[in-house]
Amino acid sequence: MTVAAESDVLARGHLPTAPSELARFERRLPVMLSTLAGLVDVIGYLNLGIFTAHVTGNLVVIAAVPVRRGALNISQVLAVPVFAAAVGVVWLIARALGRRGSALARPLLSIQFLLLSCVFTLSVVLNPATNQHSLSAIVVAMIAVAAMACQFALLRLAVPGAPSTAVMTGNLTNAVLALMDSLSSRPLTNGSEERLKKSAKDVVGFCAGCIAGAATVSLLGAWAWSIPVALAGVAVILR
Repeated sequence: MTVAAESDVLARGHLPTAPSELARFERRLPVMLSTLAGLVDVIGYLNLGIFTAHVTGNLVVIAAVPVRRGALNISQVLAVPVFAAAVGVVWLIARALGRRGSALARPLLSIQFLLLSCVFTLSVVLNPATNQHSLSAIVVAMIAVAAMACQFALLRLAVPGAPSTAVMTGNLTNAVLALMDSLSSRPLTNGSEERLKKSAKDVVGFCAGCIAGAATVSLLGAWAWSIPVALAGVAVILR
């Protein structure tokens, strides 16, 4: 690296990531965030009546309400624009930081940790699960949605090639196709074993998070949010 290039890097506040460190980062972070997404999605659904990590799920529920003539949860309506706005804010933060790639991981993971900490604190103090249509429930739900939007944006900006950590339809499809290719003497695509490992790990991580989330809500109620907060904190430390 030239003196000028090194000065530019130092001015931006980060050093280039070594290939081995980047590989470890890309291998461990998506799995951890898949587990976190499973936790947040299930806890949010059970305590707040909203899919915090699935915009698609909220759109489906909104469309179904007029047919069933049920009560519309305003949080599900707000989730879509709030998610989009939060992704835009994350982009602005990333641009302001002047960082690219994996150098963005720690600050964005820290933001997610702070947002989930707010969700945990407000849930314990206000207990919005008692009335999922209350103002407090809407506020808590939108902060949780923003935290998941931050995670989605983080992966697209820091690890562009990583599988989704919350949308398991694509991961399960990739895992099955990769499995079929790895078992076949005439595979349709290359790199099936590596694709199988990546997709299967994220599917398993998300499912484990869902199971753990359901169990913690049953046992801890509003304090169930402490588990994703702890995992988000671990992600910041390990990064």
